[in-house]
Amino acid sequence: MNSPWTIAGIMSGTSLDGLDIAVCRFEEAGGLWQFEILEAATLPYTDPWRNRLTSAFGEDAWSLAKLHSDYGKYIGECSREFFKAKGIQPQLIASHGHTIFHRPEEGVSFQLGCGAAIAAATGITTVCDFRTLDVALGGQGAPLVPVGDHYLFGGHKFCLNLGGFANISFEKEGKRLAFDICPANTALNYLASRRGLEFDSGGDLAMNGQIIPELLDQMNSLAFYHQQGPKSLGREWFEKAFLPLISNGNYSIEDRLRTTVEHIGMQIGNCLFLAPGTTLFTTGGGAFNHFLIETIEEHISRHGIHVVVPDSNVVQFKEALIFAFLGLLRHLGRTNVFSSVTGAEKDSSSGAVYGG
Repeated sequence: MNSPWTIAGIMSGTSLDGLDIAVCRFEEAGGLWQFEILEAATLPYTDPWRNRLTSAFGEDAWSLAKLHSDYGKYIGECSREFFKAKGIQPQLIASHGHTIFHRPEEGVSFQLGCGAAIAAATGITTVCDFRTLDVALGGQGAPLVPVGDHYLFGGHKFCLNLGGFANISFEKEGKRLAFDICPANTALNYLASRRGLEFDSGGDLAMNGQIIPELLDQMNSLAFYHQQGPKSLGREWFEKAFLPLISNGNYSIEDRLRTTVEHIGMQIGNCLFLAPGTTLFTTGGGAFNHFLIETIEEHISRHGIHVVVPDSNVVQFKEALIFAFLGLLRHLGRTNVFSSVTGAEKDSSSGAVYGG
């Protein structure tokens, strides 16, 4: 498989918006990487699929194994139809899957979506299970996006992703460092759902709320924020530590949203003390939340740092783009996980490969 490469990246985030598919072209010249997103779309989940993924955490062993296979077939069929509709045939598929368990301290990170089923449904070689090797090497298995930040977006001091969780990566003393910061869309979408909405469009609900000082103090006092990186967050932590705080019905939804947005802005602002820079390159679904972006800007401007939001395709599909890139690096046998980010014993070329 020679340059340029056409790779499909497939991603399902913790916020359950849908299945992101991005078919990308990569080319390497003089040690530098160029990319182009050729075709991309978010395929919304049907209610039955959303319900199956939401309830997967509590399934018995057989049901979880069956779901793993079914979901892989579903990804494969969705991908096959997408490629056919767009008249494009990738050389490789890189599928992140949907995270169900992420407990690196216990040596486990599991993403639904059987790669063999994807390869069988599409006839295309598929790379999946990007986190397990790093966890086996003593790492967090997350975040993985910083490798793409380093090679594809290296012109920015900080790269922030506002997905289900907010995470950041940056260069410091010649090393790429990264970690999860705090909940983002996972918390905001949960609160919006209490009003029958999928998300708080533009932050309109939050904008009409008031900060609840005691709730904000409780959020900021969580033990995770006092840990040093590498560190990562998962749904288990959110449900145990954060969800009880924002589920307090004594406060209005607007006030809880406003307080959560303030919390996100504060925690992001706290991180930027680590390596002062000039720009915060911001992507992920949260970048479309104008009020959230304004709040983050308020908390970082005192450091001389300003938010930069790229074009909407990169904002929405950056993670799918980067997993396509990680799949390509895996195919080439090159490092696609930095131990400086995850805390593993060593860098690795991670991902299970299933021939098409």
